[in-house]
Amino acid sequence: MTHAAPALRRAYLDHAATTPMLPEAVAAMSEQLVRVGNASSLHASGRDTRRVVEESRELIAGALGCRPGEVVFTSGGTESDNLAVKGLFWARRTGDGRRTRILSTAVEHHAVLDPLHWLAERDGAAVELLPVDAECRLDIEALKQAVDRDPGSVALVSVMWANNEVGTLQPIAEVVELARAHGIPVHTDAVQAVGQVEVDFAASGTDALTLTGHKLGGPFGVGALVVRRELDVTALQHGGGQERDIRSGTIDAPAIVGLATAVELSVRRRAEYAARVSALRDNLVRRVREVVPSAVVNGDPVRRLPANAHLTFPGCEGDSLLMLLDARGVECSTGSACSAGVPQPSHVLLAMGCSDEDARSSLRFSLGHTSTPADVDALVEAIGPAVERAAEAGAVAGLGGR
Repeated sequence: MTHAAPALRRAYLDHAATTPMLPEAVAAMSEQLVRVGNASSLHASGRDTRRVVEESRELIAGALGCRPGEVVFTSGGTESDNLAVKGLFWARRTGDGRRTRILSTAVEHHAVLDPLHWLAERDGAAVELLPVDAECRLDIEALKQAVDRDPGSVALVSVMWANNEVGTLQPIAEVVELARAHGIPVHTDAVQAVGQVEVDFAASGTDALTLTGHKLGGPFGVGALVVRRELDVTALQHGGGQERDIRSGTIDAPAIVGLATAVELSVRRRAEYAARVSALRDNLVRRVREVVPSAVVNGDPVRRLPANAHLTFPGCEGDSLLMLLDARGVECSTGSACSAGVPQPSHVLLAMGCSDEDARSSLRFSLGHTSTPADVDALVEAIGPAVERAAEAGAVAGLGGR
């Protein structure tokens, strides 16, 4: 009789990619899934569903410091970013044909960068990607110069709240101050920020803000664009006129209930959560660097997300190191794009001034609400042998050695 080998315990350190749903969000969504009713229908079941959706909208508004009517439900962060970038650009240019410039940063998520490139290639947008410093913080003086050069031609500014790879928090207040002086709307991708740091839409002065469910304990496939009621946004898709006629389509009430529950709970628990995961993160960084002294921490050391640790392991191919750790039960991310199976250096690290070699030698470890000290222990146990083997492979590939 043969006995199966015991299952390998998995240490999940990729919460920035997606985090497990909160039990309360699962329960709320499950309850709604068995109910019938289209929120656009006028009969009792439709009205009941509409009430649930509007209560969810109010819950999110209360958590994020905005008005309920400013919450536009979408399918997630990518759609929200596309709606903000394209919708604001088209509306602003329609109102004033001079407004063809979009100012953003070189370290945005591809959900912002790719729409920007599309607008530049297909629709005459003049996209300017502003530089960041070695810690991934936007060069505010560069933004000021770009605005001052011709403020009347700027359609919008889009700057992420927190970088998804290295965790650096961007100077949103300074961005808003510069843009507001010239009546330029500001969009921010806050997908990584909500639930980790304080995010207050009204207090921030931003005009549009992106969030998504699966980064903060909600379901996949649902998110929101918080956008000021006074702001004109051109729709990407047309149909029944739902969501202020900005985002037509039958409203997904179960997903929205799950999203609202996760947003409310993650924001309410934020301070306690941030204190716990930042302590775990600091312990992770300290102990990994004790095992691998050559490891370099990336991003702003202070103004950063509490759950993010991004390290470069010189001489190691990040993808190889990721797979070696995965074989030992530790799951993390390179944070780099992969096109047709060919590893590409991280555009974020390149913008920060890293070499191609270092940009391909980095890993992101991100914690979440289910993270424990045992997850950190597993990484610390696995990282030494994994780095040794990855360094050997890196030397053969011409990346040098430790």
